[in-house]
Amino acid sequence: MSRVEVIGGAVMHLGDCLDVLPTLAMADAVVTDPPYGIKADRNRNSERWGWVDYGNGGWDNERPSPEVMALVLKAAKHAVVWGGNYFTDMLPATPLSKWLVWDKGQEGFSLADCEFAWCSFEGAIRRKTCSRSRALQDGKEHPTQKALAVMEWCIGQLPKGCGSIIDPFAGSGTTGIAAVRLGMNFVGVERDPGYFDIACRRLEEAYRQPRLFAEPPARTVQLSMLGDDK
Repeated sequence: MSRVEVIGGAVMHLGDCLDVLPTLAMADAVVTDPPYGIKADRNRNSERWGWVDYGNGGWDNERPSPEVMALVLKAAKHAVVWGGNYFTDMLPATPLSKWLVWDKGQEGFSLADCEFAWCSFEGAIRRKTCSRSRALQDGKEHPTQKALAVMEWCIGQLPKGCGSIIDPFAGSGTTGIAAVRLGMNFVGVERDPGYFDIACRRLEEAYRQPRLFAEPPARTVQLSMLGDDK
């Protein structure tokens, strides 16, 4: 059974995207950050490196299957896939595809100096320099949570006319927050109940900001039979 929560112009689905995506209408763009299969979820809590143990382990043991990635690309007219360099064997071979680069502004750290996003549409490579610590300022609650400024910039690179965003790997909901702040509708899918609740809460908080909306949106809950929660 899958749970659905409607928060203003955002809709969050608790469930596996393999089950949920076929039930959804096509969006203008899918903007997502799938698990890379590099075990970024492992407990790396260490004072030396400044790691934080966010719990909820096991989700980054492997990449999504080719079947899932095919559904992700069919979910919208346009696509931006973060970690695209980890999925080159599953993404269309389009040499003119646009690439986005998040430059973390810090060299020689134990993680990568930058991250890449593959785009299904053509365009020049673009780079955004943004410190990793910006995600902490946003209230980081997921080990691979990107800074809100990075995701707003990312969505701003989409072709003109995009008004709806879908993220099949919603995590803590940063893509959704960026979308609603930019005046777009959002649909998120997250199979982990803990991160699902975090994403819903963060979306509600985003709608409460006076500069965006006059009053907090109504929140409704729906239940639909789409298989067991993951």
